[in-house]
Amino acid sequence: MTLYDAVRDLPLRVEGYELEGLELQARSDFLRKTTVVHLHGAGEEGIGEDVTYDAAEHDRVQARGSDLPLAGSWTPHSFSQHLAAQPLFGEEPAQPRYVDYRRWAFESAALDLALRQSGRSLGEAVAREAHPVAFVVSMGLGDPPSTERVRAWLDLYPALRFKLDASTSWTPELVTELAATGAVDSIDLKGQYRGTVVDTPPDPALYKLVAEGFANAWLEDPALTAETEPVLEPYRDRVTWDAVVHSVEDIEQLPWPPRTVNVKPSRFGSVERLFAAYDYCEERGIGAYGGGQWELGPGRGQIQLLASLFHPDTPNDVAPREFNLEPREGLPSSPLAVPPRPTGFLAL
Repeated sequence: MTLYDAVRDLPLRVEGYELEGLELQARSDFLRKTTVVHLHGAGEEGIGEDVTYDAAEHDRVQARGSDLPLAGSWTPHSFSQHLAAQPLFGEEPAQPRYVDYRRWAFESAALDLALRQSGRSLGEAVAREAHPVAFVVSMGLGDPPSTERVRAWLDLYPALRFKLDASTSWTPELVTELAATGAVDSIDLKGQYRGTVVDTPPDPALYKLVAEGFANAWLEDPALTAETEPVLEPYRDRVTWDAVVHSVEDIEQLPWPPRTVNVKPSRFGSVERLFAAYDYCEERGIGAYGGGQWELGPGRGQIQLLASLFHPDTPNDVAPREFNLEPREGLPSSPLAVPPRPTGFLAL
């Protein structure tokens, strides 16, 4: 039986839904908005979060209100099929991936609701026990780049691990200083993004610098060109992928079999595609680690719960949301306890 078989035919009653807007002025140049989906039925509520990055799209969908015809008796699978035919956006979004992000919000809410109506937790349904989650803190180093913020976090939490966004302004001295901390698990090269504010052009000199400077770190999302491929050839076993992974087919089409991949639930859009990826990776001995999308609400707990069930010991980019802000005391340490609710697809 597949993972999806464990949940696809649960009874699901939907009577209506509501949308809730969340926002956070994360930086002076970044107002983060998300939308929480609240599905209601049979006296229960299921919750999911739309992590689309276009703030205006959240304004538009919240203004539309509850206009999708979602009421009825379903299963998670039939609800997913119905949802795939619905106009989740009034007009084509700027980024095609936003459709998956919004679909995931409704699908995760439907899974949560179906499990609550059945009186079961996700772990119980898929016969997996939740374990404490190892996490990394993901960040860039500013412009000009500096180790100041990394060191500020390490002063407070000496055992903290990091995933760092590389840039062409990194110098050998910076890399040497970072490597000396022994705290860097992953370097995000962001070479697979297209049409976003984080697009990073291929840079063979940068790739060589970080591959050699961080001898044990994962190298995520390099751009493969005639200039970069020879540089990366000796380090193929450390190359991993994120932005291009939306399905099992995407993993199969990677340029070489990976040792591990970033499994971001919202990138997959549907529960079926996500669970198929978990099955595929497990069957083939491919590792997985979780990734976040600046969730402001319940979506963060959901990705932490998935990590606790499927890959708790890998460098999961699912740190508590407070680690996205300025360093401060009193935050949870890694590994993070993720106690699930008695029913549904949420963490306490």
